[in-house]
Amino acid sequence: MRANQRITENCQRIFATAEDKLRRLVSAHPDYLPQYTRNGKWKHDGVPWTNWCQGFLPGQLWLLYLYSGDEFWRGLAERYCELIEARKDDRETHDLGFLFWHSWKRWHDLDGEARQRDVVIKAGQTMGLRFKEKGGYLSSFVAPESAFIDIMMNVGIIFYAARETDDAALFNIALQNCLTSRRYLVRGDGSAVHEGIFDLETGAFLRESTHQGWRHDTSWARGLSWAIYGFCTACLFTGDPRFLQTACDCADYYILNTPAHGICPNDWLEPNPARPYEASAAAITASGLQDLAGIVGDPLRARTYQDYACRIVEGLSEPAFLASDDPEWEGILKQAAYHERLGLGVDESTMFGDYFFLESAAKLLKLI
Repeated sequence: MRANQRITENCQRIFATAEDKLRRLVSAHPDYLPQYTRNGKWKHDGVPWTNWCQGFLPGQLWLLYLYSGDEFWRGLAERYCELIEARKDDRETHDLGFLFWHSWKRWHDLDGEARQRDVVIKAGQTMGLRFKEKGGYLSSFVAPESAFIDIMMNVGIIFYAARETDDAALFNIALQNCLTSRRYLVRGDGSAVHEGIFDLETGAFLRESTHQGWRHDTSWARGLSWAIYGFCTACLFTGDPRFLQTACDCADYYILNTPAHGICPNDWLEPNPARPYEASAAAITASGLQDLAGIVGDPLRARTYQDYACRIVEGLSEPAFLASDDPEWEGILKQAAYHERLGLGVDESTMFGDYFFLESAAKLLKLI
């Protein structure tokens, strides 16, 4: 079978699985916005840690609409977007990009209506309020002195809000966070730090830290995937070649340290991990690598990144990961992890893993 045909058939199977699983989810638990499964089931009383995943279900519904053209999915996508609108004013989270970029921004991209645009802009402006002048970073939900690499996946909504309102100061907030993250949260070998701790009085960087990696000085895989995708987004908004180089460095680290099948562990440096895979990080990386391939410039490097993204998607399409042949499993992508250190949603499905897996397939099919 030719490679392109195999990729297309894998993506079609991913979308068919998503249609089945999401139709069951919205029917069994209407207006419910889950974060991770327990024993393959979305509805449970597990600890949320932090409430940051509400944008991924409407995001998946929009992707299903783009794939199928079925108004059923569009109606659901709009309804689930409406459920989270109030969070545009939420000052307790650093994840407003996750909440609104794949949901309300996708809606605006399709319709071009002012209302959707205004919601996205407000979310970006609210996100910008987390900025710490001393240190030049956006603080995480954990503490004012804490900066997460995850925030690189949320600065896009600040750049967008700044651009749409011609707000140079807001644009600079996003830019400064990217520069700070590049300096302190990405190491010379391209590995990523989950969390940086700063002195609130002086802004000085104090130390590396982690909440989800094996150790403070190791490389948590999902953090690296956020870095690949996030610095690529920063380059797209700014044209700054430093961000492109950082995205490439992180991508090269992923490729050099991951087995040939492309599916990473939770932390590359953890010896003898209990579980060999963190499928959500692989799915995020597959999507980010496709964006990176589109802007890197060097044709050989672009092909390397695009081919590796295809390799990841092909690996995740195997029965061990894609839940197409398991009717009792309610998620799409198995063997993902929500929070390994806390034992939450480990070797399960996650809303973000499912979303980025579907997004990766949508990009391969050139739907987005």
